[in-house]
Amino acid sequence: MEYDRKDAKAWATKTIRGFYQCPVTPMTADYKLDVEGIRNNIDKYVEMGVDGLAVGGFIAECWNISPSDWFRYHEIVAEANAGRLDLWTIVLDPSVYTAIEKMDFVKKLGFSGAEVINPVVQLKRDDEIYSWFKFLTDHTDLAVCLYRTPVSGTVLSWDLMRRLADIDTVIGVKQGAMNRAETIKIRQLMPEGFNTMEPFEYFFLDDLRLGGTVCWGELSYILYGKKRHFAKEYIRLAHEGKWEEARAVSGQLSDVREFYHDNFLWDIARTATYASALANVKAWYEAIGLKAGPILPPVADVTPQKKDEIRAKLVELGIA
Repeated sequence: MEYDRKDAKAWATKTIRGFYQCPVTPMTADYKLDVEGIRNNIDKYVEMGVDGLAVGGFIAECWNISPSDWFRYHEIVAEANAGRLDLWTIVLDPSVYTAIEKMDFVKKLGFSGAEVINPVVQLKRDDEIYSWFKFLTDHTDLAVCLYRTPVSGTVLSWDLMRRLADIDTVIGVKQGAMNRAETIKIRQLMPEGFNTMEPFEYFFLDDLRLGGTVCWGELSYILYGKKRHFAKEYIRLAHEGKWEEARAVSGQLSDVREFYHDNFLWDIARTATYASALANVKAWYEAIGLKAGPILPPVADVTPQKKDEIRAKLVELGIA
């Protein structure tokens, strides 16, 4: 690790910037990990200029794979990455012992930290959730990014987050509650050095103006295909203080942004799950030349007709 427990927040503030993407997991036709596909995609993420990867979560379908495949998947990612991109895992387990075991495993592989959801069963009160995270962080030195989301069943409260922010290795939060006002409120309430991470590229330019540094834990930058350079350009202009120019460049992404929202984000907002929307994303991946393969059963895969519609629209938008 490049940091000690006491300086984890400062390290994260300095290091975690730009687009940290949650990629899909390529699968073979018989629903196995597509090892070559994973390696191929990581090479392309490096070429694209992705700043970091957060793997192992809902978008990666890792809620729906066996424990042995979870560990093997992280080995493949680490080997293929070979130190080129900053790597984080995502831990979705209600058992704190399983969470610790997974974090110890990826630490040995060179991962920088873990985005961790609060336990989705049993522990619901603030004191219970705090004790869960305190036990976790007492037993691993790996940095932790909280995952604030209705998918967990209990959205982390302001008071609880303020308590959790005092733990040395809790470096920030993915504000996944899909409420821009709450993102702004969290940034106001949290202590200096705590990283409030915006997961929606739609708001990222505004977030940069309010002190944000990273678009964390989504995959729009990858999906924007031939237009993704506009995202890097508006960030550059924002850092130079050229806000109106940055907004004009950001506007070049409006059409593809809305298509992404219609085919992915709004399904998550409506259902509080990723499952039903992910098949569209895998079809999008293949349309822009990345490896994806089928979605894992029992989740329904996209129909051939829908796949053709997505590809045709991406060509029309100048993405594929």
